[in-house]
Amino acid sequence: MSQNDFADWMRQIQQRTEAALGNALPDASLAPTQLHAAMRYAVLGGGKRVRPLLVHAAGEIAEAPAERLDHAACAVELIHAYSLVHDDMPCMDDDILRRGKPTVHVEYDEATALLVGDALQTLAFQVLADEAAGIDTAGQVAMIRLLAGASGSRGMAGGQAIDLAAVGKQLSREELEFMHIHKTGALIRASVLLGAHAGTPVAADELRRLDHFAKLVGLLFQVVDDILDAEADTATLGKTAGKDADHDKPTYVSLLGLGDAKRLAQEMLADAHQALAPLGDRAARLRALADYIVYRSF
Repeated sequence: MSQNDFADWMRQIQQRTEAALGNALPDASLAPTQLHAAMRYAVLGGGKRVRPLLVHAAGEIAEAPAERLDHAACAVELIHAYSLVHDDMPCMDDDILRRGKPTVHVEYDEATALLVGDALQTLAFQVLADEAAGIDTAGQVAMIRLLAGASGSRGMAGGQAIDLAAVGKQLSREELEFMHIHKTGALIRASVLLGAHAGTPVAADELRRLDHFAKLVGLLFQVVDDILDAEADTATLGKTAGKDADHDKPTYVSLLGLGDAKRLAQEMLADAHQALAPLGDRAARLRALADYIVYRSF
């Protein structure tokens, strides 16, 4: 697959995800209008949609219909958007910029931001449970369970709690990985598995390989995020640069140094490619997405 072919596919998935999210979100003219407007503000018109891209790429291996994958992609992106809204609030990271525009609590207010996150989280499960998704009941229950586990105290929310408790502390690499396997990695892993579960059953060995790939990419995403936070400027990131260092948060860069963090990213990328090797051309887009996650920055 050429770089141009991958770029075209990526744009198509980003556009169809944007349209699906626009349809899933309540119209801003419906009461309560401010809440609905703020939900749309938080979700639409920004972000690279990496998680929906992973859903669709893994879904191709399971030969899942694109319309079915739209529901899973929307669900995981709504969870991601809610986490960003809450993460930016003064009681968490207290950030004023996200995706190049004011954060929700700045544009609206803190109470609205809190409710936006709550509403986006519940909407995610509503979208996944929709009959229009075309998934049998047992499959829907399994996918809802998977997304709930990735989002809760044993997944993303738990990782955020560990992150907050780690401010000002020096973590070992094992402790740092444990935190990010939950905070960032759990939802990325869920994205791949949701796509794989949305179509015809995937062989157990192939599913294990996809799961291993997803775990590696989840950590890889965070390593690159830490590098970006140290190297890129605010305009490039669309969010406040250098905030991890300013908040005295443990990162791969603070633990390993910039050069070793970059070398680690390359090693993890090679491992991710190796995990997919037996899947051949069917995993071409997953491999390209792993490359994209790394080379989006350096």
